[in-house]
Amino acid sequence: MRTNRLRFAVAAALVIGSPLALADGIVAKQLAGPASEFATMAPIDPIAAAVHSKTALIPVTLDKRGGAFGTSLRLPIEGDDVQVLVFDGQRNWSVQMQDQLGKRADLASRLATETENESYGLAGDEFKAKRYRLQGLEQGQWNLNIQSNSGQPGFVLLSGGGSERLMAYPTSNTAKRLGNVGLVAAMYDEQQEAFAGQVTSAKLRVTDPKGQISEFGMFDDGLHQDGIAGDGIFGADFQAKLGGEYKAQVMMGGINAAGREFMRTTEHLLPVLNDAMRITSLNTVSAKAAGNDRLAFSLQLADAVEGSHYRAYAQVWGRGLDGKSMVPVSWIGGMVDVKNSALDLNFDSRWASYAKAKAPFELRDVRLENPDYFMTVAEAKRLEVVGAQNLMKARPAPVTSITDEMRMGPKPASLATQGKGVGTKLLLVHGYCSGNAWGPVAGQFANSAVFQDFNQNRSHDAFARLIQSFGATWNSFGVVAHSQGGAASLHLYHYYWSGLDNATGARLIQSVGTPYQGTALAGNAAVLGSIFGVGCGTNANLTYSGASSWLAGISNASRAKVYYHTTSFTDRSWVYDYCNIATDVLLSDPEDGTTERAYGQLPGANNLGHKTGWCHTSGMRDPAQVTDSARNSNMNGNAAR
Repeated sequence: MRTNRLRFAVAAALVIGSPLALADGIVAKQLAGPASEFATMAPIDPIAAAVHSKTALIPVTLDKRGGAFGTSLRLPIEGDDVQVLVFDGQRNWSVQMQDQLGKRADLASRLATETENESYGLAGDEFKAKRYRLQGLEQGQWNLNIQSNSGQPGFVLLSGGGSERLMAYPTSNTAKRLGNVGLVAAMYDEQQEAFAGQVTSAKLRVTDPKGQISEFGMFDDGLHQDGIAGDGIFGADFQAKLGGEYKAQVMMGGINAAGREFMRTTEHLLPVLNDAMRITSLNTVSAKAAGNDRLAFSLQLADAVEGSHYRAYAQVWGRGLDGKSMVPVSWIGGMVDVKNSALDLNFDSRWASYAKAKAPFELRDVRLENPDYFMTVAEAKRLEVVGAQNLMKARPAPVTSITDEMRMGPKPASLATQGKGVGTKLLLVHGYCSGNAWGPVAGQFANSAVFQDFNQNRSHDAFARLIQSFGATWNSFGVVAHSQGGAASLHLYHYYWSGLDNATGARLIQSVGTPYQGTALAGNAAVLGSIFGVGCGTNANLTYSGASSWLAGISNASRAKVYYHTTSFTDRSWVYDYCNIATDVLLSDPEDGTTERAYGQLPGANNLGHKTGWCHTSGMRDPAQVTDSARNSNMNGNAAR
């Protein structure tokens, strides 16, 4: 059951409307790969990036009560050791627990065995909370009574229940304005690997880009992309009337096999695109010569913004040497820009020789994606290529091995030795919403420079282009990166030409603590931010679904250039261990306070191992992972420059 899981600040505002144009001086690679990588480059099944939750983040709205404000929440106490985190912004709520007989007790002074002020969130995108640890309470339904002198809404996070888990995911990887956005969900028992008890309530709570909140019932009726009626899977959908980022919560409660009530929620960040671009090529695309055994297949477009760019992908199929059947040749794509209402997909004809194929060609599974969200904006199932036969060599030289030029296209002259950059360097790249993480330890890295874009929120694409611009000072550079910086550096190497392509040395890109497959905190923090509006802003690339969509375009050859480390807290058997006790309630062990070990993996890259005793950032229980001098020495000695 666990195996199949039950069958950005300014940039963001611009990207939702239309993709950003390529920055000056940045040249995109003309990417390609063998047909054996078709599966790697395919869009993910949304269920593969589902959120699995052991907690409940409960929205709190306070009602006017005389000269004050207040409300009462029903809290199912399922275990003997429960954590309650209260997010009230100004920390002016007074909270009491009321048992099933109506007896009340102050949470801080009477019931809690621990009371602490905590910071909860992702890097600098943090939210203040009061944490209460409740041990030995009678299990069953309690009420949490809240009083305040203001009507500021907030949240209560409840953790410490049984083995029931909520799984939920969007039904599609792409959402456009005026279209429907759907989510499906199910409760399961993690220990029994089966559906969990009886679901008694299920709803979807959505905050639109303007802050308007709506609620929708979720149904197990077979009519909401939820499978078969009565199968335990619930679905709901809503129309996205606005373009922008929606924050959604799936909220589900029920009664488990032991007759006890439970409650779980999942949090999701759902980008909705305004982009109305479409491919107008009617069944055919024309081929033209692009020099050096290369062809360009021109896709005609409508409603595309001139100068904007998209992530493109297409499979190339050709006629087998027997002249009868069609055979897979290669995939082509990369970041491509709009010129005269068209996009050119470049193809190195040596791929045809390598695949033992010839013209005529056709393109299959063509997709154009927003470059910051990696969501499909236009697609075509099959397009016949016209005119390629006349441009191909009659007797091409046999090709038996794949070259870098076949994978990435011709290297631009600006990257030659006589280019603008001079010398070599090792770039120390920070992560999302980060301060100068590497600054205090920069002296442990020889011939290095600290990349500086502190306390900012960037998409992988925007982040990568900033690294390229910073690194252009030098002819070549390697990277040591922390957190999102690792993903942004890989994005740079894969899609754009830079000093990374001139570097020499053992390890081109090294990273520590990078959530290559996302972190649950990204969606959770987005929902909290919809109320409090603090931090750096939402980042869809760091959610499970957003990270998976990004990875679907990164080739195995590029992943192989990455060497990554993961860490987690010191695990002691006699005490409760964590990096950040607030985020620990949400993440699955082992984790570093932000990145779970399972989601820090980059398939196809070089895993340099997992080390305990190190946390994601400073201010957590164990030292920050970037301060590990032994690991830094190893990375410095092996770094490319």
